[in-house]
Amino acid sequence: MKNNNIYIYLLLTVFMGLYSCDDTLSEVPDNRTFIDSKEKISELLVGAYPQGGYAPFLEPMTDNADDKGPLALQNIRVNEEMYYWRDLDDIDEDTPTNYWNIAYEAISHANQALESIEELGSGEDLNGVKAEALMCRAYAHFMLVNIFSQAYNPATADTDMGIPYLLEPETNFIQIYSRGTVSEVYDNIRNDVEQSLDLYERASLSFEVPQYHFTEQAAHAFASRFYLVLGEWQKVIDHGTMALGSGGPEVLRDMSVYRESNFDEQGRLYSSTDERANLLLAAGSSTFARFNFRARYQLTTSVQDEIYAGNATGGDWDYRLLNIGGDLGTAPYKYVEYFRTTNASAGIGFAFSTFVLLTTDEALMNRAEAYAMLGEYDNALNDINLMFSTKIQNYSSVNVLSNEDVTTYYEVEDSNLYTPFYTIPADALPYVNAVLSMKRTIFYHEGLRFLDIKRHEIEVRHLDYLNNEIGVLGKDDPRKALQIPATAQAFEIEANPR
Repeated sequence: MKNNNIYIYLLLTVFMGLYSCDDTLSEVPDNRTFIDSKEKISELLVGAYPQGGYAPFLEPMTDNADDKGPLALQNIRVNEEMYYWRDLDDIDEDTPTNYWNIAYEAISHANQALESIEELGSGEDLNGVKAEALMCRAYAHFMLVNIFSQAYNPATADTDMGIPYLLEPETNFIQIYSRGTVSEVYDNIRNDVEQSLDLYERASLSFEVPQYHFTEQAAHAFASRFYLVLGEWQKVIDHGTMALGSGGPEVLRDMSVYRESNFDEQGRLYSSTDERANLLLAAGSSTFARFNFRARYQLTTSVQDEIYAGNATGGDWDYRLLNIGGDLGTAPYKYVEYFRTTNASAGIGFAFSTFVLLTTDEALMNRAEAYAMLGEYDNALNDINLMFSTKIQNYSSVNVLSNEDVTTYYEVEDSNLYTPFYTIPADALPYVNAVLSMKRTIFYHEGLRFLDIKRHEIEVRHLDYLNNEIGVLGKDDPRKALQIPATAQAFEIEANPR
């Protein structure tokens, strides 16, 4: 590979202003408004979050998806192409190329904010906005490297191709960058995360709508995800604990509340700032709310039985599934479409949805897995029981699990099921399996299953509607690194191998 010699032209400024909430970076750099105050930097950081989601194209790649057959209510190209693990080059909303573009647009906003902070002298009063900008930059790069590069493995990270890590704002329409290695990308993410967290400790932050910003709590939740990928277990525990705060059931998503609502109310609450579990949200152009349960390659009865039919507590998962047309349209109601009118007289505009990016639920599951990896099985069990207490219908003392319950119900017969770069101790394996199984249910249709499949090198088999196997996404399958967009390849970036 020519990792260190490959350079690319990133036409980031071409995409400026297409999805952003503000126009600060939509002009040629020399014509930008002079950013001369903390308030203007804060406004700039509104655009430092990817304005869209990854779930629409990651979910069909996983074992969460199945083929409903030709009678499916909708045939959606991105849904079909990703189910077959094909390289998709569309630039439409909800595609990998769109996410590449909006993530780098967010990074550009963060970098411009950081440069403006330096120009203003980096005083202590700017610690808060600097912490947010650094964490935004780290988050967007983390998602890009987890989608478009191979999974982190210290044995290969120095040679696996990464993604360009942008440390400065764009100053030209065409700019040259090195793709670098996975190791270099993670080193840069670590630097940004650690510097950001240090600044949070010395900053005073106040947001009008905290869930749309990297609060200190959200930053710790992201840190727990970052260190989970690296296998740095004590850091996962430390940051997960800080993200959870008081740490009781009152900070988690209580699914019994949703049972009292109709489906529209349920969908709005799930991605609402009123939901106590939501730590970071992002809204963006998307039609996922229209097709997430109607599309051909989504939840079927057989997959529904795998995900929602049972668990070790003996109780029922407290998830209501919207059902339209039986097996042809079934899913938990997590997304609601909003329509933003751009021309009222013509009746045109665009659809958008709100995506849940970070939650206390995820932080708890990250911590439980880390406890298991360190052999702290009682602590792992406590976290598992705590999560079940908010996700099982009519949960009571009879549903509380013992260590024996976990090791029996979640015993792993196939020793080759999970093969991350580190060794999972035999005693820890049932607890890790419990956490991953629970996450598959709790975060269904949110995209996190793909990250776990990639991190643990889980094999995925897809069938057609006649139960014929159409393909296998192998443990170290190169297709787990989605293809670099053609717009980048056209400027000499090396494509991911196939």
